[in-house]
This record gives sequence, C-alpha cells and structure tokens, in this order.
Amino acid sequence: MKEFAYKLVKGIDRKDIPRDKRDIINDLIALGIVTSGKIIQLKSKYRIGKVDVTKKGFGFLIPIGVKEKDYLIEAHHLNGASKGDLVVAERLFNKKGRPKAKVVYILEKAFAYTVAYLTYEFKNGKKQPVLKNIKTDMPIFVSEKKKTLKKLPDGAVFKVNNYTAKIEEVLGVLQDPWVDEKISLALYNKKEEFSKKAIKEARAYGDYVDKSMYPDRMDLTDLPFCTIDPPTAKDHDDAIYFDKEKNELYVAIADVSEYVYLNGNIDREAKERGFSIYFPHKAIPMLPRELSENICSLKEHEDRLAFVFKITLNEKNEVVKEELFEAIINSHRKYSYDRVDEFLDGKFENIDDTDKEILEWLMPLWDRVKNIRAQRLKTGLEFESDEIKMTLDENGMIKDVTLEKETPSHKLIEDCMLLANKAAAKMIDFGIFRVHDKPSQTSLDELYSELGALGIDVDVDEKDFTKVVEGIQSQAKEMGIKKFVDKLIIRSQQQARYDATNTGHFALGFERYTHFTSPIRRYSDLTLHRILKATIKGEKKILDYILRNVEALVVKLSELEREAMKVEWDFYDRKYARYADLHIGDVYKGIIEDTEIPPIAKILEDKLLGARVFLKDKQKFNLFEKVDIEIVKANIATAKIKGKVKKEESESIIESGGE
Repeated sequence: MKEFAYKLVKGIDRKDIPRDKRDIINDLIALGIVTSGKIIQLKSKYRIGKVDVTKKGFGFLIPIGVKEKDYLIEAHHLNGASKGDLVVAERLFNKKGRPKAKVVYILEKAFAYTVAYLTYEFKNGKKQPVLKNIKTDMPIFVSEKKKTLKKLPDGAVFKVNNYTAKIEEVLGVLQDPWVDEKISLALYNKKEEFSKKAIKEARAYGDYVDKSMYPDRMDLTDLPFCTIDPPTAKDHDDAIYFDKEKNELYVAIADVSEYVYLNGNIDREAKERGFSIYFPHKAIPMLPRELSENICSLKEHEDRLAFVFKITLNEKNEVVKEELFEAIINSHRKYSYDRVDEFLDGKFENIDDTDKEILEWLMPLWDRVKNIRAQRLKTGLEFESDEIKMTLDENGMIKDVTLEKETPSHKLIEDCMLLANKAAAKMIDFGIFRVHDKPSQTSLDELYSELGALGIDVDVDEKDFTKVVEGIQSQAKEMGIKKFVDKLIIRSQQQARYDATNTGHFALGFERYTHFTSPIRRYSDLTLHRILKATIKGEKKILDYILRNVEALVVKLSELEREAMKVEWDFYDRKYARYADLHIGDVYKGIIEDTEIPPIAKILEDKLLGARVFLKDKQKFNLFEKVDIEIVKANIATAKIKGKVKKEESESIIESGGE
C-alpha cells in the first residue's frame, strides 16, 4: 500500500492502477481527494503519510513523497486512526503555530493482523477465556462467542483480522515449539505458501536447461565456475571464475528475470515478499522453490542461465573494462565457505582433478582480491561482524548457538560481488540504487559521548570519518572491546536503503552502488536485472514502465527489507525465551548493551549466546560492563526474558581486558 500511496502523491497513470486498488481510487475521487483525469494524483491540500500517536492522545502525520515537517493532528482530528496507520490527511491552514492536519481517509491499518493467544482467567469465581496480544500481553477483543473459545485449548494461537476482529486462522498452540515460525511470520503478515497459479507457472519451466534453445547466449559451460556458499544453502545466486592469463573476473548471477515475467503470477507474489527470510532450520523463499532451489539456482554440474559481468583488471588490480551479457554456465563445483577457507589456508588434502582445475585460478584470484580489498578499505569502513548461528533439534528447541566469524572465503566472495554491484551501478542513471547516507551530527555527538565515557579519545577535528573510525577502532582493540565498539559505531549510522536516484554509499565509500548479485532472494536485484536487460536490448516500453513505477517500488522494498529482518529477529527471540523458560534460576555471563532503565544485557555464553535480557535491576550500569545474570522469568508468548544481576560478581569489561 505504501508503494501505491507514493504513486498517488507523484501521480499515477489510470491504466497503471492495480485492480485491488480501484475501489480505493473510486472512494478518493468521490471524496474529491484526487484528480480524476488520465493521471490520478493527490490534490495539493492533502497529504499522505503515517500517523504517530503520543501518550497524550494527539498525533503527528509523517508525510511521504514530499520533504516537509510533520503535521500536528489533534485528538479529535484523528478520526479513528491509530499509531502506524497510513492515512490521507487534509492540511489545515492557520497563520500561526505548527502546521496541522486532520485525517480524512484511512488507506491501511498499521497492522492488518494481530497474533493472539488464548488463556483462561477466573472472573467472579468462573473460568473465562481471554485472548491476549502476543506482543504486548494485553487483552484484545474478538467477535467470537465465549462458548466457541471455550472449546479451544489453553495456549491456542490465532491470527486475528484487525478490520473485522474475527479469527482468521488457528496457528497452533504455544506449547509447541514449531509454532514459533508461524507466529513470527504472521506478526508481519508473511506467508510460506505460494498460490497454485504461481506454483504451476514455476513448474512449467522444468528441471533442466537445453542449451540449443538459447543460441544467442554466450556458452561458458566449459569454464570451471564454482559456487561458494554456506554448507546448507539450497539457492545458489552466484558463481565465479577467473581467467588468470587475461586477468578477467567472471561474476555469473542466476538469470531469474528469464523465468519471472513482469506482473506475472510469480512476480506479483515475489514483489509482495520482497526478500527471502532465513530461519535456522529453513528458508521462506521469495520465489517458489521450483525456481529458487531448482531451475534458477546455479547447481553443480547443471547448465544454467546466467547474467554475467566480465570484469577486466590491470596489473595494479584496477578495473579497466566491464562487460555485461546473457550466458549459459555450468558450475563445476559447489564449495562451502569452510572448504574454501582450507584452500586459502594452504590445506589441499583430498582434492580431485576438478579441485585442481579451480585452484589454478582461485588462488591467484585471492591474491588479487586481498589487494583490491585493502585499497577499498582506504575509503570505506570495516567492522567485526560475528553472526549468530543457531541450530535446532528435532523438537524445535535450541540445539546449539555459535558465533560465525567472517573468514577469508567470505571476504573473497564479498569483494567479487562488490565489483559486480559497482559495475551494474555505472550502467544506470535512474532506477534502483543501494544508498547509505552520512550519519547525522546528532548521532555522531551521541556516539562520541559514549566513547568518551569508555575512555576512548575521538579526533573530532579530523574531517575524514574513515580515519576517525580507524582511530576509535585502534583504541578499542587495545582495550579488548573492538567488537562492542563496532556495534556502537554501526548503531550511529543511518540505515542503508533503496533509492531511485544515486546518492552514494557512505559506509562502503562508493560513489555509485546497487544490488545486482542476489535476484533469487531480493526483488531489488531482479528489478535491476530487468532494467539492465531492457537497456541493453533497447526495449523502451518495458524500461519506461519499470522506471515510471520505480520510485514507489524502492520505498516499498526498503520497508519490506526491514520487515524481513524483524521476522528473523523475532524467531530467534522466541527460541531463546523457550530455552530460558527451562532454565529459571540459572546464571549466565553477559554484558550491558543498553544502560537505560530497564537496562538490557546480552548473554555471552552457552545456548543463550546472543539473547537479550531485560534486567529488573533499577540502578545504572556502565556500558559494556560484564555481569553475571540470573534468569528470573521468560515469557514464551511475548518472547521476552527477564533477569537480575548477581552484583557481587559484576565487573567492567575494560578492566577484565577481554571480549
């Protein structure tokens, strides 16, 4: 809806209005809110935006599509709008004071659905069913008879339609750990299943590629490409090959746009998902598995369609030429990161002829990539990024939690992909860019204040932020807290997003950047592929259509990206809460990550590694103070863990001198 709302602000061609939005358009025309000609556009006295409501009852309109300050909405002008709702508001003109507006139409509720669970409470001596919001633990109203609810078990979990107050789906029961993924998805209205039409469309492509059907594509099947991914990966977006004689790097990306037609059944669903979602035990793909794990995936020993960048380097490892073309490749080997790390570390045990053929170019490529990376980091930022890796047992409970560190193999693939993404960004002036703005001065002031409290000196007179960060990281490393300080610096940064116009990528230090390399799991990349193909082939009508709608699309994708991340985080929190519930009274080592009241600590060990704990202690702690945390309570419904500090054993992490 936000994408559609953005189009209304800018003006949308009547023929581009989706069927499911025609009733809304008719309402807005009848109310005189939009124009009714060939171009449907919001009239100047109205604004579309999200509502933020304060505890005092009044609200603010945060407009979209225009660069303006927020509008004040008095309580009696909210007209039923709640926090987060997307609305149309009429501007109220007054000579003095803050600009005001009143809500005249609710386009979309903030949350179309609420996930609730059933519990029983005694009222007037009788056991009564009560439905509670799974996020807030507050009672909610549903239009179901108590007699019906009483037939359901304690802990039953529902998806409730906020427009009708009706229960739409029973997700399971809280006592079952496997219900967690359904809850996390339902909270953000995500789903795993695809429509029958999309599945049928995907299956129609079969399981293999017949080269003879693609005579215009470059045949690269003889080149020893390889994929490098996590050992459990089923969707392989990218493969690489390096011609060491000609200094040509080939970055081959799955040619998804060959199978997913614009506005087709698969495309419409992929656009609503935006991104694949990854749980420890499974992926919720953006595309049907018949594509994502089969015909689109660059599987070992299978011919596959690819969109390929050939990047030529000179002896100084500078890019001197970039060529983009459609091809057919055949990945000669599927490697895990661990296996490639063995090679890069000089361990070549149990290798066959295919390994030898690939190592002939892989090792020279790594030497070049190390140099390319070193040059890149002179203007870009680099942070330690340990990633939590959780595995589940057969019952859906935590089996193990470890920290997955970035290794040389990760760096090898990352910098190859960065080269391809940069090359793609050079080919467009308007379309879809990955942008990252400079941090605000307010954020930097807060960061420097926190660092000062830790005893880190910041050179505020240094204008090059990269050098400022290097100085901070150097001191933090000596103090043994670099990993934690890196998180503080990251927190001070603006969030990267998608934009139709280029503004550069601050953290990477790139003037132009986009996402080209993951079309199986990101709709942004799929859209870019379409733009590039239409440009190369001179398909002006398709290009015009995509670009006409791309400004609204990038807004939507930035939001969907954040939602996908929230789904993953919520799932992890639920697994931690279940484990903590079985370990009430146990004590774990942790670190203070937020000093506000209530303080928040992160656990540093065992199967709760990475779990957030809300401390019941009311006193102030020092940032990064090491503490021993006793688990006091865990709420499986809200996925929150509460604990208290064993005060006699707390210490400063700086004094303890370790991570």
